[in-house]
This record gives sequence, structure tokens and C-alpha cells, in this order.
Amino acid sequence: MPNRFDLLVFDWDGTLMDSAGAITASLQAACGDLDLPVPDAAKARYVIGLGLNDAMAHILPGLDPARFQDVAARYRVHFLAQDSGTTLFHGAAAAIAELHAAGFLLAVATGKSRRGLDRSLAATGLKPYFHATRCADEGHSKPHPGMLRGLMEDLEVESGRTLMIGDTTHDMEMARAAGVARLGAAYGAHAKSALLDYEPLACVDDIGSLRLWLMQHA
Repeated sequence: MPNRFDLLVFDWDGTLMDSAGAITASLQAACGDLDLPVPDAAKARYVIGLGLNDAMAHILPGLDPARFQDVAARYRVHFLAQDSGTTLFHGAAAAIAELHAAGFLLAVATGKSRRGLDRSLAATGLKPYFHATRCADEGHSKPHPGMLRGLMEDLEVESGRTLMIGDTTHDMEMARAAGVARLGAAYGAHAKSALLDYEPLACVDDIGSLRLWLMQHA
């Protein structure tokens, strides 16, 4: 039976990389360093996947945007200190390799910076499997559909043949805005109930279920 989709687009943090906890802690520590209000865990987890300006505006409403880079600089210090201990979800590397071997075009659409994603792709060994990637500092960040539209244009795939896989409502909203089908990863940053509001084709609870669903239904 022919595949339903040609292009599978993955979010990175919270979908392939088990980094939501590190991101949350690093955001909280950065705010504490600068004597700014420290967001609770739920608020910090909500902004995972957003670009810098949108994330800062959400967790620190009223902060002068001129200070966003100060918070980002402190965040990077804390995140990089934990980076070596941040790993892919168990089974993620094997799933990506299997999907690549099955002939899918694979891509990443992430709120990470280009520098951060390139570092992660190199460290995990996954770079050769992805045909294209887009980052938040290269244009519009999620939930704007720009990253998905750019990937589809680069890889010459129509929206009806593209599937977005992500763990946040930002991923789901981006996909819906781009007219792209979506698959929720309910083991990451946002609650399953929130992902289901965006009517994904399915909402899976772990990487094993994600791999199985994609191999059987994508």
C-alpha cells in the first residue's frame, strides 16, 4: 500500500530529545540570576518550542524587550551546562533510521536556534537522516506556519502529503495553519488533553507507539 505521506516533519525538544525538563529548569534559573520573576514549571514548559521573543513575552510580561537577550544569554549558560546529560528519548534514533530507510523525507521544525539544532544533530548522529531543517531564528517562529511552508517548498511536497509530529500546541497550531495533518506526542511538554484540542490524527504516549503508528499509518 502506498504511503499516505511523503514528508514527516518532527519537532525536536520534547518530541525526539528528552529536554523539556532541562529547558524548564534553565529558564527558571536564568530569571533568578537576573532577579526577575521566576515562572512556575507549567508556565515555563508552555513556551517550549516558541521563538525567543514570544517565549520571553509570555513568561515575563512587561519586561523591556531590550532585556530579552540578557535572559537568553543566562538561559544558554544553564542549558549548556546540562546539555551533555540531555539525550534522545529511548528508541528515537532507531525510529528515525527506520523511517529514513522506509523512504520518507524527514525534516525538523524547531524553536531552537540554528546553532543549537546543529549542535544537537551532530551530537546525536541524526544529521544524515534529515533532508531539511528549519529553526526559529531563521524566520517566523511557531505557531506561524512559515517553517512548515519553507520545508514543503524546499522539498517540493504538497501540504496534503506532509505530516507534522510534535509535543506542543504550538506544533499543532502551526500545522493547522499550514493545512498540514498532525500527530501529537503526548510524552513531551504539553498535556495530551491540550494536544487533542487540535484534532491530530492520533496522540501517542511514547516513542515506541510513535514509531509503530508512523510505520503502519503514515
